Amino acid sequence: MQTADSQTGVSHVQHHPEFYLADGNITFLVENTFFRVYRSFFERESEVFIRELAQVAQDGISDDSAFQVEDVTSDDFATFLWVWYSPKYRLDRKSSDNWLVILELSTRWQFLEMRELAIDQLQNLKMDPVEKIAIYNKYEIDRSLLLPEYKHLCTREGQMSIEEGEKVGLFTVLAIHQARERAMNSAVAKECRSPTLADVDDEKLEEILKDIFNLNQDSTTASRRGADIHAPSGDTDSQGVQAQGQSNAPPITGTPRPNTSRTTNRPFGTGWVSWVFHQGEGVI
Repeated sequence: MQTADSQTGVSHVQHHPEFYLADGNITFLVENTFFRVYRSFFERESEVFIRELAQVAQDGISDDSAFQVEDVTSDDFATFLWVWYSPKYRLDRKSSDNWLVILELSTRWQFLEMRELAIDQLQNLKMDPVEKIAIYNKYEIDRSLLLPEYKHLCTREGQMSIEEGEKVGLFTVLAIHQARERAMNSAVAKECRSPTLADVDDEKLEEILKDIFNLNQDSTTASRRGADIHAPSGDTDSQGVQAQGQSNAPPITGTPRPNTSRTTNRPFGTGWVSWVFHQGEGVI
């Protein structure tokens, strides 16, 4: 563990208790914490890190030449590494908050398999429908995965609140409103007495939603595994990922920190992991 000179007033720099591996071959500095892991993980999937690490192939081999990671906390970085390195991955399941961290960083750094894994895990977790729609819109995830949430908003009592509308975006608000109207017309056509949305045939409602949200085309490849994912834009009404020709992920370089004058000002990323996670190849 390394600490700063007490006379300089610089905060302590320490090794991460779990992810500073004796046989690791690349070192990253995140906030005031060193992580020492395996370089190959970062070069197997992400074009961002393949490019960045290739520029300075000999750096990052020690604490003195560590790659500095900006705009991420050491806790979030550790959460990201957990997928690869936790020997208890099958039992130590993470909450939605943890998988959202993994989704954010894998999208930012273009780790496609890691991003797909995060989406798969979020699909298995119980989430508030409005929150889930907002998240999937932000990260441009296949809207067909949101069909249950759209159905919930259509059939529940009452309209969306202003706060909910702000979260899901104008397009989703208008689309749900239109779907409810069409579903109600369908119930009226069935000559139900005092028809409500509960009288709408489930298959008919799905048909209406697929039409309004344009869910008939399979966009999973582009939104979950595509090679052109980029950092979320914050536009909650965007659909799918636009091909950019080249990566427009935010740069991963940063400013060297005090007491780490030899630290290379390049942050790191994460990648290849879903096979390890699902097949049980424990990396310890």
